[in-house]
Amino acid sequence: MQHADQNHLGDSKLILVKRKTRLEELVVRYNTVQQAQFYIERLGADFSDYMEEDRRYRHSVQQAQHQLSQLGRVQTIDREHVPNFIFGEQDIVVVVGQDGLVANTLKYVTEQPLIGVNPDPMRWDGVLLPFTVEDLKMIIPDVIRKQRSLREVTLAKVELNDGQFLYGVNDLFIGRKTHVSARYEVRLGSSVEQQSSSGVIVSTGLGATGWFKSVLAGAAGIVGSEAWKHMHINEDGNSVSAITHEHRMENFGWDSPYLYFTVREPFPSRTTAVNLVFGKVHQKQPLRIVSQMPEDGVIFSDGVEQDFLEFNSGVEATIGLAEKRGRLVV
Repeated sequence: MQHADQNHLGDSKLILVKRKTRLEELVVRYNTVQQAQFYIERLGADFSDYMEEDRRYRHSVQQAQHQLSQLGRVQTIDREHVPNFIFGEQDIVVVVGQDGLVANTLKYVTEQPLIGVNPDPMRWDGVLLPFTVEDLKMIIPDVIRKQRSLREVTLAKVELNDGQFLYGVNDLFIGRKTHVSARYEVRLGSSVEQQSSSGVIVSTGLGATGWFKSVLAGAAGIVGSEAWKHMHINEDGNSVSAITHEHRMENFGWDSPYLYFTVREPFPSRTTAVNLVFGKVHQKQPLRIVSQMPEDGVIFSDGVEQDFLEFNSGVEATIGLAEKRGRLVV
């Protein structure tokens, strides 16, 4: 049976994606485990927790490699190599998580099924990690025989007018590297507005419970507070009040054929407005943003600030649905 499954896998591979643990990252920074321990314990933290996490994760990766090697050819890659890795059309991708690693990998695959594995269920609570290492011997043959359900995930895509592009599984951020205000022109449909804000977040259905949710929760909390209801700000005779229009979001699922955007901390002034701060993006209605930032303008996805597009004065970004979808094994 094992031989038949392996033949059925054909020329494809089982791609195992792993990441560095917190301990490994500390050793990279401080050169040795002893120096890393000194640094952590000087801060009053429990270094044994770092050691135990590292031990469990390494064990899970080794188990996964062993399980997969019984089923076909295995190639293991580290997180930092995923953006430049070329996945074969028939490959099956196994990610030994957390959720962030699954999302980061998903935006670089095309139609390959992705299996999220929780390396330490007692520690991690992953929404995108429904399986354990022990499940792989049952799941992989099912995926090979196409007898396993796949859940499609809508991705966001931003494309610049110079041809550069970037995908987002959870969300895209458009703004400044620093905490100073971002300046830009935003366009949605027939609406156009000059804005100054802490940046724009565009969310997929998968990312709706993350950064996007926290921004909306903060805004709703402010608008609903007694302090806000009684607040009246005058600036050069202009009154600033709460936005009274209600936006009702539909059931925003992982495969929803649309995105939502929201503006963080929009600032009203003589030259900037705060009306176009929340809206729906779909195939017939992309979001367009023109940068007015002379420097430090960026666009990054899924919280990975190191993987970004420069977004400085005159560059136009078009944000919409990606032409591809992610496929998660469930």
